[in-house]
Amino acid sequence: MNLYDRPEIYLVLAAFLFATGVYGLIRRRTIIGMLIAGELIFAAASLNFMALSHFAAPDPAAGQIFVLFIMGLAAAEVAIVLSIVIAVYRNYSTIQAEELAELQG
Repeated sequence: MNLYDRPEIYLVLAAFLFATGVYGLIRRRTIIGMLIAGELIFAAASLNFMALSHFAAPDPAAGQIFVLFIMGLAAAEVAIVLSIVIAVYRNYSTIQAEELAELQG
């Protein structure tokens, strides 16, 4: 049996990506760092969908469709968040999340 024929490998990798993303969301101070951590969480979800659809689903195309939907959602999220970051930077000259929280009166 090949090493890559076991779903545990993919699920452990997805759990590691998810844990890294959650850690990044907690520890990052800039909005861009938080965005990258959120993308790691999306990658973990995509990997789970692909692994489970490959090993457990009767129709493997269902997992691929979900992953395409997640990729589209992630692209829309990046576009919206980056436009918000640019607007915030123009107004406050910072993208540090702690400093932005202090600006709320």
